[in-house]
Amino acid sequence: MLNTKNLSPAHLSALTSLMLAIPVAVYYMVLQGSWGIALVVLLAVFLFGYVLILYVFEAFINRKIKLIYKFIYQTKASKREEMYYKYILPQKTIDEVRLDVEKWAEQRKAQIEVLESNEAYRKQFLQNLSHEFKTPIFAIQGYVDTLLNGAIDDPNVNKKFLQNAAKNVERMVNLVNDLDAITKLESGEQPLYKQNFVVQDLVKEVFETLSIKTNSRNIKCSIKKGCEQPVTVFADKEKILQVLVNLVENATKYGRNDGNITASVYKTDENHVLIEIGDDGIGIAEEHLGRIFERFYRTDSGRSRNIGGSGLGLSICKHIIEAHGQTIHVRSKPDVGTTIGFTLASRKD
Repeated sequence: MLNTKNLSPAHLSALTSLMLAIPVAVYYMVLQGSWGIALVVLLAVFLFGYVLILYVFEAFINRKIKLIYKFIYQTKASKREEMYYKYILPQKTIDEVRLDVEKWAEQRKAQIEVLESNEAYRKQFLQNLSHEFKTPIFAIQGYVDTLLNGAIDDPNVNKKFLQNAAKNVERMVNLVNDLDAITKLESGEQPLYKQNFVVQDLVKEVFETLSIKTNSRNIKCSIKKGCEQPVTVFADKEKILQVLVNLVENATKYGRNDGNITASVYKTDENHVLIEIGDDGIGIAEEHLGRIFERFYRTDSGRSRNIGGSGLGLSICKHIIEAHGQTIHVRSKPDVGTTIGFTLASRKD
């Protein structure tokens, strides 16, 4: 049985003209009784029909193809593109055009999926942002209303209420500052001032800075054995300091009392250094690992908010590391601990 699925315009034209020529030739053979005349008529009708039908097919199909391409690219054609449409495009087969259209459709589908994902993320972000601001605002409102309604004259509570209101104001200021930092990192408004420095020295500085917090929970901070040898990296020292502070603070918040925070430094190759901050705390369930670098994402919203923080620390870390052209990752297991690592470029002479 004839397979018409993949017929080209030329094949279809030949088949159509042949179907027209055969009845005409048979008619002439019956009328004239001559095989010679019938054969001449057959060839003449076939050739004329083939040329005419092929011309009509190609003119129609190529016009439609041009419309399809103009629709796909949705732009006014330049002179060069007009030449392409006029002289090169008609040489494409229907199958080639079909593949181009299918490729375009796949690209559009991927773009739509990205837009839908971004829209869902935007809605969730706005909800989280609203909630993060709502909590301190309502707290401040409550303290101020109470003071205005007479508590300001009570020396036993007025100072305490003002202190609590000030803490919530500070929380809002930190939230705005963190959002501003992320926005600037995303837009490239915060330039990187890269320099050579020893990673271990910066880690020790962070451990010393946060020693009051870690000592309050009797958490021991150390550099892993075998990683003490100084390793120099080329990065923005202040930005990496911010990353390490965030990671060590998180390890302190979610670590266990009498626990450990360990920093590791490895030269993965001639061009990269891996830095990891690990703890032996509560850990993170597997279903949350893929989202912990999202803004405001909390694995346990109630407990996380009670512990404190804007919920933007890890997101800031991710943006800083990616601004360096590097990567950040996490490994964790509930009740075993969490390790967050990131890469940096090796020293540059």
